[in-house]
Amino acid sequence: MNNIVIVGLQWGDEGKGKIVDYLSENADVVVRFQGGNNAGHTIVIDDEVYKLNLLPSAVLRTGKISIIGNGVALDSHALISEIESLKVKGVDVNYNNLMVSESCPLILSVHKDKEKLFEDLNGNHKIGTTNKGIGPCYEDKVGRRAIRLCDLENADELNKRVDTLLDYHNAIRKGLNYQVVKKEEILKEIQEISEKILSYKKPVWKILNDFMKEGKKIIFEGAQGTFLDIDHGTYPFVTSSNTVASQATTGSGLFSNAQIIGVAKAYTTRVGNGPFPTEQKNEVGIVYLL
Repeated sequence: MNNIVIVGLQWGDEGKGKIVDYLSENADVVVRFQGGNNAGHTIVIDDEVYKLNLLPSAVLRTGKISIIGNGVALDSHALISEIESLKVKGVDVNYNNLMVSESCPLILSVHKDKEKLFEDLNGNHKIGTTNKGIGPCYEDKVGRRAIRLCDLENADELNKRVDTLLDYHNAIRKGLNYQVVKKEEILKEIQEISEKILSYKKPVWKILNDFMKEGKKIIFEGAQGTFLDIDHGTYPFVTSSNTVASQATTGSGLFSNAQIIGVAKAYTTRVGNGPFPTEQKNEVGIVYLL
């Protein structure tokens, strides 16, 4: 069996990145299939610390192909910034070793605004989100108004999609007495990054299918953890994507009877708010927090 899906069994931070990095030595391709830049993997190589948020862990190894699948909510500015920060450390990321699905929905400033706005409205019942716009981006994807990476190549289609997007977001902003967004602002935001990000755009589903036919070993790298799954986690204190192993199929476009590796740690931690089995809201817990 060539293919492996690696997922977290808790609330994330189980050390998945280290496992992926170790196993990728004998793999050909590593695919990130869900989540956004609200997740992170920290890898240490020869005392050099690498913090990855969108890029698959295999990007640190030469001769490997890294893929960002259609299940990822893509902050293009964050991705380019991450690529450039790695280049400073001598890691060459280019359109030959990194491929991004043409179907990825793009995170824009309106998504970050909306997430922060609704988080603030929750008052004492906040989810504890990172306010990076991942949830609202997925909302727009499901609502059929998202701007996808492939839309950046067609100016007429992009204009129509921006109109549709702003009809929705500005209606909400007006209702909450929030300043509306002008179309020119969003178009400028997209155009600033368009040329850089489009060089990585590929039909990932087809490429992965070809790789599998060629017998290449593929690792699917999950983000966050099982208890943060939108369907199977501690709802509503969850992330906005499916984090379980089955998402590897829909988040990449490749069906694979892959081996599943779940990563856990001896103690549990979580980011954000929500129920936690070992939480002590008493003097003991306060002492340890300090």
